[in-house]
Amino acid sequence: MLGQLPDSFTATVTGAGGGIGRAMLEHLLKSERPGRVIAVSRRHFDHDDARCETLRADLTTESGRTALASAVGGEPIHLLFNAIGMLHDSQRNIGPEKRLEHLDPEALATLFHVNAVTPILVIKALHRSLKGSHPVIAASLSARVGSIADNGFGGWYGYRASKAAHNQLMRTAAIELKRENRRAIVLCLHPGTTDTALSKPFQARVPEGKLFTPDFVAARLTDVMSKRRPEESGSFWDWAGKPVPW
Repeated sequence: MLGQLPDSFTATVTGAGGGIGRAMLEHLLKSERPGRVIAVSRRHFDHDDARCETLRADLTTESGRTALASAVGGEPIHLLFNAIGMLHDSQRNIGPEKRLEHLDPEALATLFHVNAVTPILVIKALHRSLKGSHPVIAASLSARVGSIADNGFGGWYGYRASKAAHNQLMRTAAIELKRENRRAIVLCLHPGTTDTALSKPFQARVPEGKLFTPDFVAARLTDVMSKRRPEESGSFWDWAGKPVPW
């Protein structure tokens, strides 16, 4: 698992209360290799593994990101896995737009803030812990629909555009981090359609065999991350280990 990283490596998992985030947390802790795992979620939860430190924080806020930076304490981070994302929110009347008439500026702003702004500001908050000479994998969940080249169906304006912005921000961060840590690898990852609350309203249209469990996705994405090298920093991969066009 993640052979580029040293034994007893430090990992931070954001969105650890969600389906993929929690599965990635459990997948990491099944291995003896991690030495410290910081699990961040908006909701409080406990974990019986002594290596796991749970932090209740809303990383879409400045105070939440400050709390995370304080918990890390400037120590080197070897793995940063971001699973924060939004597709719909019934309470705020946010959902995939099918037509131009459905576009709403507040909904668009929220999707951009959660899907693009928050992940890059998490990297900013942990910048000091990513610089240096230690190996780093900073991976953030994207989506194939965020690919501009692969957009053949239209619709889903806010989600598509916010994920495309996410990808550009991650790629730009990869360029900067490469100058500050030659061993840093920044990745955008497409998990496939996963059986989580994010995909629940849309699962009826998923082809048979294409709805994945969070555990399957965590294992596959770990394998994808394990095969990447520093010269591939700033790239976009799917769960099967295939590159996704920008």
